[in-house]
Amino acid sequence: MKDLNYRKGRGAQAYVPNKFLQYVHESRDEFLEFCRIEGEDAHQRKTSYIPIFPKTIVNKVTSPDVGMGYSLNPYQGCEHGCIYCYARNSHEFWGYGAGLDFEQRILVKKDAPWLLEQKLKSKVWKAETIVLSGNTDCYQPAERKFELTRECLKVFLKYRHPVGIITKNALILRDLDILRELSNNSLVMVNVSITSLSEETRSILEPRTATIKKRLETIRILSENGIPVNAMLAPIIPGINSHEIMDLAKAFSENGALSFGYTIVRLNGAIGHIFSDWIKKALPNKADKVLAQIKSCHGGTLNDSRFGVRSKGEGKIAEHIHSLLRLARNTYFKEKELPKLNKGLHIQYKNGQLKLF
Repeated sequence: MKDLNYRKGRGAQAYVPNKFLQYVHESRDEFLEFCRIEGEDAHQRKTSYIPIFPKTIVNKVTSPDVGMGYSLNPYQGCEHGCIYCYARNSHEFWGYGAGLDFEQRILVKKDAPWLLEQKLKSKVWKAETIVLSGNTDCYQPAERKFELTRECLKVFLKYRHPVGIITKNALILRDLDILRELSNNSLVMVNVSITSLSEETRSILEPRTATIKKRLETIRILSENGIPVNAMLAPIIPGINSHEIMDLAKAFSENGALSFGYTIVRLNGAIGHIFSDWIKKALPNKADKVLAQIKSCHGGTLNDSRFGVRSKGEGKIAEHIHSLLRLARNTYFKEKELPKLNKGLHIQYKNGQLKLF
């Protein structure tokens, strides 16, 4: 049974202090009582959009085990509210908290398409796949309003540049027209994340994301339109969704995905506190068992920062998960393979006919 203080519709259940700031804001009992008597809301509930203007938009990814070389994030913060999201920590660098601030204060990079074009036109840039988004979801609810992802895709198409996409939102289907054109030149691959086949589990883990039915439909429609899809079983959380590995892999394959990837949950930085607070309110009867199993995958702690190990885990529970993943691949993906993206077209579209002279 959920805690009576559980905030429905949000992932994090508390505002978390920013470790980089000198001062901490607290909601004292006197203030909360005053708000109760006056019938006022003590906390901000609505999402706010804050424009920011960075000088660059393409980030080089230096971590050797992430699986991408470059990323582009039109938004910082994410209203999807996934409780386990590793990107929460990055919100602290902007002066906000990794808890509810991450879900409620969305930073919008309105110049993203223009900055991307400057990058792709640069004389020193050589085509390498740029992933939307390596940090926060490029098709989160803010995209309906600002359409920055769509405008960036137009730039990728204009310069015939390879692009990867990571999302758990069916809004990507709005851009099928551009995605089909990119795919005709082998310039796009989409990663669709599905963590569970249970709507009840999804609604508490990822409260503002598309339903499971919608996400499986998204994989199917993208695949039917010739757009290669890699499904992401990420993260696997022992005691919550680890029993679903075979069923998820089967559903991915049946809907047209050509491969699937995974990570085992790790709760780095502020996320350890945020997740622990959440699970004690959302799943109090499972909390101690789940936290203990996560620790067993990371040498007795909730986090592991070792490259190559941190996302795979180790120990008996992790080994059991790895065995299920191998079985799932051999059963449902043995004859499937993702195509490689085309890096050879960009130079002629960047330089036009000048290269002939």
